[in-house]
Amino acid sequence: MNTMTETTEIKDTKDTQDKKDQSYRNALETYIATHAKPTHKFGHQPRLYALTQQIGQGLTYDDDVVFAAVWLHDLGVFVGHRPEDEAALKTWDHVAYVIEKAPALLTEVCFPEEKVSAVLEVIRTHQPHDKPLTVEATIARDADILEQLGAIGITRTLAKLGSDTRFETFTEAHTALKKHLTTLPSQLLLETSKALATPRIAIMQTFLDTLEVEAGPSLY
Repeated sequence: MNTMTETTEIKDTKDTQDKKDQSYRNALETYIATHAKPTHKFGHQPRLYALTQQIGQGLTYDDDVVFAAVWLHDLGVFVGHRPEDEAALKTWDHVAYVIEKAPALLTEVCFPEEKVSAVLEVIRTHQPHDKPLTVEATIARDADILEQLGAIGITRTLAKLGSDTRFETFTEAHTALKKHLTTLPSQLLLETSKALATPRIAIMQTFLDTLEVEAGPSLY
């Protein structure tokens, strides 16, 4: 076999793999776009993935694993997947739900089987109180924390008013935002994430200070 033929075969193999990668990515995006309810919850996934790419610059990690985990990690919080009963919702473990459902979904979209366990590990440890054990999990967890800070963190919290049992009044949302501001930044693990958090912290602090001045004791 001559060199030109070998080069062509290598390129064809890479092109085929790239098409497979894009195929499962498109399928996951379409699935989440269909199932994300309320609809505003869909925006979290593409923003989160964009953040992982910023955070991951200069790091060696499997982007396939991060991509799949990011797009699936909140499946269990969507209406139609989470319980409708308020009592059941208060004790609902959305992470366990996703870990149960994800393998079949990943198989259905032809995601590489050998990477499924790594995806589940990222999902398992994506929350602030968790301790990530892999680079992929660390990147995704930091990104998810950043999504709870800044203008987007404020927007996401206020969007839950009336549709989330945790936030029925502005005061409850205000309390949650203050908790995010005081507890989440210190839980970031990567230096890039900490740098990205700085302007978000400032925005959130300004918002909360202004809200307290404008509302006084009458926020409700």
